[in-house]
Amino acid sequence: MTVPDAPASPLLQVEDLHVRAERLEILKGVELCLHRGEVHALMGPNGAGKSTLAAALLGRPDLEVTRGSIRFEGQDITQWPTDVRAKAGIFLAFQHPEAIEGVSVVQFLRQAMSARRGIDLSVLEVRFAMAEWMKRLGMDPAFAERHLNEGFSGGEKKRNEILQLALLEPKVAILDETDSGLDIDALRIVGRGVQAVRGEHPELGVLVVTHYQRILEDLLPDRVHLMIDGRIVASGGAELAARIEAEGYEPWRST
Repeated sequence: MTVPDAPASPLLQVEDLHVRAERLEILKGVELCLHRGEVHALMGPNGAGKSTLAAALLGRPDLEVTRGSIRFEGQDITQWPTDVRAKAGIFLAFQHPEAIEGVSVVQFLRQAMSARRGIDLSVLEVRFAMAEWMKRLGMDPAFAERHLNEGFSGGEKKRNEILQLALLEPKVAILDETDSGLDIDALRIVGRGVQAVRGEHPELGVLVVTHYQRILEDLLPDRVHLMIDGRIVASGGAELAARIEAEGYEPWRST
């Protein structure tokens, strides 16, 4: 008799997550389950709590978890500090990346890659790793010497975050409105860049936070979730994103 395989455990599981900031409850019982290799999209209006969820998953210190849990590869990481989560393999691409004057892109990546891998990488090793991905993302090689996000256009900031995603090789990538402010060509480069990273690392789990369906045309999500007022009120396939695009959020506001 053949014994069926046990179902794979989730890569990232959020259970009844309640989060507040400055005494204001923002997340009100979020449930989310992301398996290896899956792409999930999180949509919703401004103020729904999407970016708060993204920040809470990486453990932003000013957010307080009042109930529920976050599990990563089966471990409860609800109380883990941000740096430990990042080293374990959780990556967050920020909606508005910070500029760091005096620190070049290659210097930043050397420190980040060394911390992620637990070894001291040389600048030469990092430059070699950067070269192929910069070409694939349509980035000028001189970009490596620029100060991190100093004077970067919106498209350059987003390409830089996809470059970080490729080189840091996380297990979970959370993309917080990576499509914000991008034109169609830059959007396509980012979407296809994420797909190229997934091609190299097929077990990568991706949670993309977005207002729009456009980026999902390249990312092809397995699941789409709609967040309203701190709760996920609907989940489905790509057809849910199409319905949201066509009808807006009003049909779900009273759910």
